[in-house]
This record gives sequence, structure tokens and C-alpha cells, in this order.
Amino acid sequence: MSIALKQVFNKDKTFRPKRKFEPGTQRFELHKRAQASLNSGVDLKAAVQLPSGEDQNDWVAVHVVDFFNRINLIYGTICEFCTERTCPVMSGGPKYEYRWQDDMKYKKPTALPAPQYMNLLMDWIEVQINNENIFPTSVGVPFPKNFLQICKKILCRLFRVFVHVYIHHFDRIILMGAEAHINTCYKHFYYFVTELNLIDRKELEPLKEMTTRMCH
Repeated sequence: MSIALKQVFNKDKTFRPKRKFEPGTQRFELHKRAQASLNSGVDLKAAVQLPSGEDQNDWVAVHVVDFFNRINLIYGTICEFCTERTCPVMSGGPKYEYRWQDDMKYKKPTALPAPQYMNLLMDWIEVQINNENIFPTSVGVPFPKNFLQICKKILCRLFRVFVHVYIHHFDRIILMGAEAHINTCYKHFYYFVTELNLIDRKELEPLKEMTTRMCH
């Protein structure tokens, strides 16, 4: 593994501690199965399909947490180059600007520098995936009725991290030799959200050309 790639996986670079699944739980077993599929080199399109007999909410929960951890790492590798000076707006090129709203401090969509948006986003997701009422870890505890809607919003916002990184910081990713790793992570994410219809197609527009080349 190159020094640059080691940086990609350097835990010090991670924004925040990873959420892990407890051994012995159904979710841990699903997580292991998903990881085994990826590590075996299986086709990513096949790897994201809901295994026969498994609960869709469990499958989505495992992937949302996994994508949060991975995308967190990806942004962590370039965050020192994503500053209020270089990225005064959270955007994906001149056509797309993302405004932050959380119904708490920011009750209306608010334009923010990219690093501030990213920090708020990761905090917002972390609070939810660590909330037992939303992401229950105990066997037999049901998911909330609006679980998929919550996950759709999380995934939609995580997609914006890919948009910003690919459009504004990809030169840095290439310099670090991390392009193949991040492309694989993106493809995995894209196949998952489209397989289960978890992101509105219009949200995927900013990376449409790249996605067409990479995933079709």
C-alpha cells in the first residue's frame, strides 16, 4: 500500500470515531456478509442487492453506517485543503450550491462555507446513527416507521460530499493515489442507492456524466 493510500485509511484523518456493530447481532452478521462480498471482488451491482430473507431496514442500516464511515474518511483526506478561503460556498461546480438546514439552529436553508457545512453534516448524521430510537442495536427492537425517509435524507446529503470532493478536490485525490479507492466507494454507493431507490434522480445530476462513464 502506498504512503498516500495509507493516509486515506489513517484513523487520525477521520472526522470522528467510527460507529461499529456489536458482534453477535444480526446487524453485525449482515455487515460481515456485505464486507465479505466486497472483499471477494464480487460485482458491486450484485453486492448491494438485498439478500433473500433479510429485512430491508437492517440492510439499509448497515450500509448507511458503513457509507458514513467511509465518506467521513474520504473527506478527512482532503479536509485540510477544503477551507473557507478555497471553498467559501458548499457547492458542486457553478451550477449546484447546497445550503444547510437542520430545523434547529438553521431553520432556513443557509449558505455556508464547505468545511462548516461538512462539519454540521457529519455531526447531524452521527447524532442520528447513534440514536437507539432511530438505529436500534438490540435484537427485536423495531425501526421507527419513518426510518427509510430518515436514511434517504442522510444518503442524499452524503452524496453531496462526493459531489464536492469530485468537482473541487479531485486533483488532490489523484496526487494522493487514492483515485481507484474513492471511485470504488462511489460506485458502491451509487449502485446501492439506485438499487433500493433511496435518492431522487435529480439529486444525482451533478455527477451524471462521470457516473455514466464509471457505472454503465
